[in-house]
Amino acid sequence: MNMQQLEQAAEIALQQAKSQGATSAEVGVSHSSGVSVSVRQGDIETLEHNNDKGLGVTVYFGKTKASASTSDFREQAIADTVKAACGIAKHTQADEFSGLADADLMATEFPDLSLNHPWDIDADQAIAIATECEQAGFDVDKKISNSEGASVSSHQGNRVYANSHGFVGSTSSTRHSIACTLIAEDNNGGMQRDYWYDVRRDGADLATSVDIGQRAAQRTLRRLNAQTVPTGNYPVIFAAEIAPSLFGQLIGAIRGRAQYKKSTFLHDHLGKQIFPDFIHIHEQPYLLKALGSAAFDGEGVATQTRDIIREGVLQGYVLDSYSARKLNMKTTANSGGVHNLTIESGNLNFAELLKEVGTGVLVTETMGMGVNIVTGDYSQGAAGFWVENGIIQHAIDEFTIASNLRDMFLGIQAVGNDIEQRGNTRTGSVWIDNMMIAG
Repeated sequence: MNMQQLEQAAEIALQQAKSQGATSAEVGVSHSSGVSVSVRQGDIETLEHNNDKGLGVTVYFGKTKASASTSDFREQAIADTVKAACGIAKHTQADEFSGLADADLMATEFPDLSLNHPWDIDADQAIAIATECEQAGFDVDKKISNSEGASVSSHQGNRVYANSHGFVGSTSSTRHSIACTLIAEDNNGGMQRDYWYDVRRDGADLATSVDIGQRAAQRTLRRLNAQTVPTGNYPVIFAAEIAPSLFGQLIGAIRGRAQYKKSTFLHDHLGKQIFPDFIHIHEQPYLLKALGSAAFDGEGVATQTRDIIREGVLQGYVLDSYSARKLNMKTTANSGGVHNLTIESGNLNFAELLKEVGTGVLVTETMGMGVNIVTGDYSQGAAGFWVENGIIQHAIDEFTIASNLRDMFLGIQAVGNDIEQRGNTRTGSVWIDNMMIAG
């Protein structure tokens, strides 16, 4: 479906909401299509084509609200969906903080952020790319004995958000990826697995399938012959590919919902020092081709480049309009999440970071759900490498890393310039001065 058809469906929903007595309404309409394939040991495991569409409408009667959705875009079906939402609203309790985002905050400029780059591949070509990727991994070393498969996906989507302020915003975007997971076996029968992948808006920007397969193999091989690490306190480097999870905990702790429920270790921390003064964390919603770029958030509010942490001090929370009203604040255009969260790096590359640390632990994978946002307590299963004299010595696995997020944030010594760009958080490897390691 083209954008005009989605906008027409949105307009029908808003007209129906008005005619059925709603004081205001908002609607999201989307259509996506694509192909995903996976290959394992040279055989096709899955081949999926998707062609999905949906319309979700929320109606407000004063301060009561209700929502309903449909995948049927016929006019009568949309009218019935709106009617269902209006019927539900009669039975919901009023909430003084509910409602559309303020009209004067709606986006009025819609720059081309270069998010839509259809990749002209069919299923056969995707299978060939996945097969080549996996075989490139197998070809690296005979110790690569098995595979969990290689995959290729390509998806394109159109989305329209509209509300009764008169706002209509549309976005066309693509997302393409190649991934490979391999298994290696050492001479003693010990086995390890690891992976690599790339994901981009533009298929032309993806790493080659051979590079991804070879990288997956190299990462898997280096995990063989893992040893244990003595229990103790050590410096820890979070590798760039997992460092975004640290800052995901930050965002979780400063979300509006956590703040108004007082269920976060960073409650009421605006203006307080929570990182060293060299740490600068900000949103960059207008980066071309980036996965987190957007001109407006999930409520139509104009996004903005803004500091979240400046000189280590918390500058602002992560708010949608509801949580902002609960806190007597203004939305930060984060309905749906942050937009290209960027942690500014220092001058050290990865090898220099290892050298500065000297002796410690490099963490390349974390497992489990051992993070308590209310207290900040952090305890995760992990895998990685022992570092000595600034050089990776050997793999270590089956160990636990523990601390408190408050101490971890303040204990950051450096952020490397090996920037991870495959997600919505952009950061290099992160060196933390001291964590408890239990072997």
